[in-house]
Amino acid sequence: MTWEPIRNGFQVQADFVHQEEQHRRRIASVVKSLGGGKMEVSGRLTLAASAASTTITDARIGVNSVLIFTPETANAAAEIGAGTLYVSATGRVNGSAVVTHANNSQTDRSFLVAIIG
Repeated sequence: MTWEPIRNGFQVQADFVHQEEQHRRRIASVVKSLGGGKMEVSGRLTLAASAASTTITDARIGVNSVLIFTPETANAAAEIGAGTLYVSATGRVNGSAVVTHANNSQTDRSFLVAIIG
């Protein structure tokens, strides 16, 4: 199992700047980036082989987060198609989520995952 947060280099936080005009310019830049879909909310997940679940540990995950999975391989797409991939409400806590999936020996079930909320 691997989990790798994807950092696109887009800083979406408007850090405080002492000069008012520069601070407003920074806020405008952040808002423009967000409007263009430039949010650091994704990661790459490969499901654990020979296990029925995989845990994602990421500070961006909260109890009410929604995880959206995009398969990157045929075996990952088959996992979604079979209906065996899910995150239960009790599997989400602040900082991690347990992804339940089929228990098999495939090592290439890789997904892009968006964490929303």
